[in-house]
Amino acid sequence: MRTTVGIIGAGPAGLLLARLLRNAGIDSVVLESRDRVYVEHRQRAGILEQGTVDVLREAGAGERMDREGLRHDGIELRFAGQRHRVDFPALTGGRSVMVYAQTEVCKDLIALQLAEGGPLLFGAEALAVEGADTDRPRVRFRHEGREDVLECDYVVGCDGFWGAARKAIPSELTQVFERTYPFGWLGILADVPPSHDELVYARHDRGFALLSLRSPSVSRLYLQVPEGTNADQWGDEEIWDELERRFETADGWRLERGPITQKSVTPMRSYVHEPMRYGRLFLAGDAAHIVPPTGAKGLNLAVGDVVTFARALTHEREKGSAELLDAYSQTCLRRVWQAERFSYDMTSLLHPAPGATGFEDRLQLARLERIVSSRAAETDLAEAYTGFPFC
Repeated sequence: MRTTVGIIGAGPAGLLLARLLRNAGIDSVVLESRDRVYVEHRQRAGILEQGTVDVLREAGAGERMDREGLRHDGIELRFAGQRHRVDFPALTGGRSVMVYAQTEVCKDLIALQLAEGGPLLFGAEALAVEGADTDRPRVRFRHEGREDVLECDYVVGCDGFWGAARKAIPSELTQVFERTYPFGWLGILADVPPSHDELVYARHDRGFALLSLRSPSVSRLYLQVPEGTNADQWGDEEIWDELERRFETADGWRLERGPITQKSVTPMRSYVHEPMRYGRLFLAGDAAHIVPPTGAKGLNLAVGDVVTFARALTHEREKGSAELLDAYSQTCLRRVWQAERFSYDMTSLLHPAPGATGFEDRLQLARLERIVSSRAAETDLAEAYTGFPFC
């Protein structure tokens, strides 16, 4: 089998890249180790930056998003019993975010790929990327019980942290930067309408809490818990009681309770792999970088990566210049490190660290007070939250 671009991974990044390439007249093949049912139901983040929303629309994948997604024009910061709304459009010249689950993005892109795009092979496990430093890289993969080879001009690894793509880059050429946080998020899905119409980020002495949503009838909420916590250790009423404590306000705001349908714990980690390119192998998304979920950047960073690659390859085809392809890693990493910085800042701003001193607690509160009392500080948060430019 032969194609121009071999894409490993049918998450939103790999699927969007296939769509962007198809629209540019460039053929591709997508290899996905899981089956279609799994890909269309795995639960991931669902906050889309303005740039991600714009790209999906331009790619012809925004119709259902615009119909069913929920535009959010701000977030609420909550601390010391007080509430403060950050107004995105007023601070950013009209930018906002969209609540639309990653699972739904994947469903939309899969339907388009199967109807209009190149081959999308489910149950195709990438075993290795070979010859990445040549002009004919190959992806060795297993599909329907037999091994096969996909020959390409380029390979893009959108296959996550544990995938095969990054392993093809010699370790002596790489640098890894990472941080593990001593806490995680206990997340729940609950069949109850959200108690607020925008996301609420709450800093409390007992720990961070986040009120989010999946739809007008389904709430998504999170609690800061110690690293290594087992979700089953928490009973449903215990979770609601703790959420109520951490969201408590001086004005009597109430948290609505409902049946919890799902519980899980998300570890908190920052990770960057440099470079993001080796020869004709390009890394995108979690294959190259991971952010703690506090800043809602993971999916959006992956989108930025594949937009950068698609533009660079289109430029090479139209202009005969590999300048943008050669600059891929450097271009992506500028945005990656800004997102890492923002995600780290949001995490350290809102999560009391285990064993934190009174001095450190007061510094957190002082930082929050600065944001809500300074338009410049508030604007910096709003600009970062709604997204850094895809360039």
